[in-house]
Amino acid sequence: MNWNGKKILITGAGGFIGSHLTEALVAAGADVTAMIRYSSRSDWGNLEFLSDEMKAKLKVVSGNVEDENFVASVVEGQEIVFHLAALIGIPYSYIAPRSYVSTNIVGTLNVLEAARRYGCEKVVHTSTSETYGTAIYTPIDEQHPLQGQSPYSASKVGADKMAESYFCSFNAPVVTLRPFNTYGPRQSARAIIPTIISQALTQDTIKLGSLSPVRDLTFVKDTAAAFMAVAASDKTMGEVINAGSGKGITMGDLAEKILSLMGLEKEIRSDEERIRPGNSEVFELIAGAEKAKELADWAPGHTLDQGLLETIDFIQHNLELFKPTQYTV
Repeated sequence: MNWNGKKILITGAGGFIGSHLTEALVAAGADVTAMIRYSSRSDWGNLEFLSDEMKAKLKVVSGNVEDENFVASVVEGQEIVFHLAALIGIPYSYIAPRSYVSTNIVGTLNVLEAARRYGCEKVVHTSTSETYGTAIYTPIDEQHPLQGQSPYSASKVGADKMAESYFCSFNAPVVTLRPFNTYGPRQSARAIIPTIISQALTQDTIKLGSLSPVRDLTFVKDTAAAFMAVAASDKTMGEVINAGSGKGITMGDLAEKILSLMGLEKEIRSDEERIRPGNSEVFELIAGAEKAKELADWAPGHTLDQGLLETIDFIQHNLELFKPTQYTV
């Protein structure tokens, strides 16, 4: 696709993945409207890390994806909508499940309806590998059953099915991208990799949740490229497409790898307070991502070590942003 001058809306643009996707699309010449959640602080979130030159090319709008009228006002006139706005923290979903339904399901409905009303060319809806729950088989392809093992994952299943219904009922031009665990610069301390790195830089002991779950990790620049690839392909309409490496690593081995890359030796301990409820823990997520290659010609371009080294460098230079938290994914 020739992105030059293409009118693009990104919801959740101030988030971790959203900021990298925004950066990539601006660099490609797109006319980007970046939607961020309203804050009285006038804070652009992770968009603040973009260069001044790049920020000058953005149109930034603040609001709430749960507000139907606001969403309609920003979708009107757009050609492609990348819908990333969501509540994503799994532990917080145990505390405030209704918020996840409002943001993730109702918010998605608002985006889909506005895109249908105004005739957008394509909507790329963001799912998550957490919708699969603990693997019944691996690698996990797009035919794997969906399991709502946390209120977060249940809300994303609902959002995915809303997107599916709009394609089936209204022939809405929607594709669902289902990234497996994404990591990289700008990710919050809520997530496992920033948790490990920030603790390694500040503490004698690395305290994590369960060390045995297996995750398929994709560097954020590769995930951003996946969004652009599925939007550009004329083969993806109505499809659900995984984005992942097809390789898994346990959380314990991941922590050991990070410490090795940092040249450190520290104790790694499983902390009872950080362990998810047993029936809610997802023990293995490894992507079957052949469909992404077949339909969108996408595959990850970074090795795990390459991505981790770039992430370590970012956190070392921005350590003040990584406040201690008991919650990790």
